[in-house]
Amino acid sequence: MASHPVTRFTSESSWAMIEDKFSPYAKETLAKLVKFMEEEVAPSLRIAHSQIPDDPVARWKTVVPIIEELKVKARKLGLWNLFLSKTHYPEHGVPLSNLEYAVMAEITGRYGHFGPETINCSAPDTGNMEVLARYGSPEQQKKWLVPLLNGEIRSAFAMTERFVSSSDATNIRTSIRQEGDEIVINGHKWWISGAGDPRTKLHIVMGKSDPNSSDKYNQQSVVIVPADAPGITIVRPMKVFGYDDAPEGHCEIIYDNVRVPLSNLVLGWGKGFEIIQGRLGPGRIHHCMRSIGAAQVALDLMIQRVTDPSRKTFGKYLYEHGTVVSDIAKSRAEIESARLLVLSAALQIDKFRAKGAMKEIGIAKASAQNRIDGQDSELASMWAGLRTLRFADGPDAVHIQQVGQRELKRAPELVRKTAELRKREAVLFEKHGIKPPV
Repeated sequence: MASHPVTRFTSESSWAMIEDKFSPYAKETLAKLVKFMEEEVAPSLRIAHSQIPDDPVARWKTVVPIIEELKVKARKLGLWNLFLSKTHYPEHGVPLSNLEYAVMAEITGRYGHFGPETINCSAPDTGNMEVLARYGSPEQQKKWLVPLLNGEIRSAFAMTERFVSSSDATNIRTSIRQEGDEIVINGHKWWISGAGDPRTKLHIVMGKSDPNSSDKYNQQSVVIVPADAPGITIVRPMKVFGYDDAPEGHCEIIYDNVRVPLSNLVLGWGKGFEIIQGRLGPGRIHHCMRSIGAAQVALDLMIQRVTDPSRKTFGKYLYEHGTVVSDIAKSRAEIESARLLVLSAALQIDKFRAKGAMKEIGIAKASAQNRIDGQDSELASMWAGLRTLRFADGPDAVHIQQVGQRELKRAPELVRKTAELRKREAVLFEKHGIKPPV
């Protein structure tokens, strides 16, 4: 049987484990997505970055033209809002499971934050749309959800706070209180995704509405705040290693006596923790899979570099030096391990929703190495047993060398695909009148 196009990006063994869980519709959609990302999105990425001005003010007012063109193409192909499962959101969703979409998220993750955006599957919009689809009132859905689903507007998600350990949501201090028929918001947030985008029309804000409640999980509420509401100050875009992620950005924001109608409360008072738990579960899986896609790209680039004749040193290819082959094999093992953890979590979400899969979601997100340690317990004998297997089943170094060598065999195909990509890029650079970056 011919392999599915997705095996060009993911391992055949991973695909073999989950192929029977994919519907015909999902397989068809996945094949279309792979083709669209390879032939349309990949050649457009450097042009997209070239269309974002260097000017510190103008870059935050830019809607990237080539990405908007790609959105039109994606929608015509039916590659739109793939994250929203019809099983959980029958009125607005598409017939894809979380497991099926997880694989698609990995594919889009190969193309930076622009990849998901071209198919209207960008964070934080995806999570915000899920909140509105699951918990929003009919009026809230009509005003905010429909334009988001259509890709007409974008949104921000305001949870993380400065000066607070807000990874524990019960610590959040932003005040949300009722005053007459209005809700008043006061707080200081940062790392707020989507807040810098000129198309952002709403912030979904989590805060503390009842700090005196005996149940710490009923103290929070969630409210919709229009992005142009008086009292909102975007202090600055946050940066990581010098990157500000313009025009979307992750921003520091102050909400100073911001007032919104009482009808902007989502679900009800004290329902914030419930809403956020429902939002973050699937969202974390999407982030994880996109990260795996990015990791795969990094590995592909490494393979191309270490097999490039122009990079030879001391008469040898780079892969012939030191532990390069071993490092490649270990990278492959880490990617495969992380992928399987995430796919397992996605399957659990499909079966039990996010609330019933919190353990699997946490493990997948952390993707931490398991360590067996200790002396005065059975852990010591377990560690010894595993060490024994390394002798009885052949030394790890040999297996690692074999894996690394197999990875290196992908080099010619990677070089060929890169050359094809450069040809498509050249056509697009000429079409848009942009000088290619050196």
